[in-house]
Amino acid sequence: MKALESATDINGVLLVDKPRDWTSHDVCSYIRKRFKIGKVGHAGTLDPLATGLLVILLGKATKLSAQLMVSDKGYAGKMQLGIMTDSHDLCGAVIEEKPWRQISEQDLKEAAKKFTGPLMQVPPMVSALKHKGQPLYKLARAGKTVEREAREVLVKSFIIEAKIENIVSFSVEVSKGTYVRTLIHDLAISLGSCAALAELRRTRSGRFLVENALSMEKIKSMSLQELEKDILPMHSILTYATTHTA
Repeated sequence: MKALESATDINGVLLVDKPRDWTSHDVCSYIRKRFKIGKVGHAGTLDPLATGLLVILLGKATKLSAQLMVSDKGYAGKMQLGIMTDSHDLCGAVIEEKPWRQISEQDLKEAAKKFTGPLMQVPPMVSALKHKGQPLYKLARAGKTVEREAREVLVKSFIIEAKIENIVSFSVEVSKGTYVRTLIHDLAISLGSCAALAELRRTRSGRFLVENALSMEKIKSMSLQELEKDILPMHSILTYATTHTA
């Protein structure tokens, strides 16, 4: 492994293609320790199940987190029809099963149109939102369920790509704070069945694109000097933050 130098003065954005089963915190922690960077944060969490674009903030760029988090996001994913879980994805426990064969691809496409635009969405219990100071997922692990207020979100587009048996491929463009797993849960319920999120990949965050991101495998093999070539400088981030509208 190449020797690492001090990176205490590095400031900017690094685009990372997060692998499945890594948490967003895992990625930040790895980069901070490997390259000895004092402050490392991100501009929008990805669940461990999800892959794709994670906008990593380095040094002084961490102060821009709130500005960058409001960006709209793009995702590609797959849902599994016929099962409902307590987390709305395949990481949770199955709590119900329903018939799904009666649902056609066209039915899904028509229903998706009704779930486009401003929507009121109830966050899942297995989420990082807090209730009286406690994250909901901790209450869920303790077997507790609490009332959650519906929040307005904006689904800019919701496209059903294909249906093969009970697996449905889709893509969405959504505002900050939208739970895609809840979106597909609500979609399936509207069709008299149920569904759980099987795969999710973030393709875009504001103007940042996943095709410009580094894989963790690549990052593991890089020297600090090599990494610096892929860090977007502060002035470009400020331009992005001040000109982008979510």
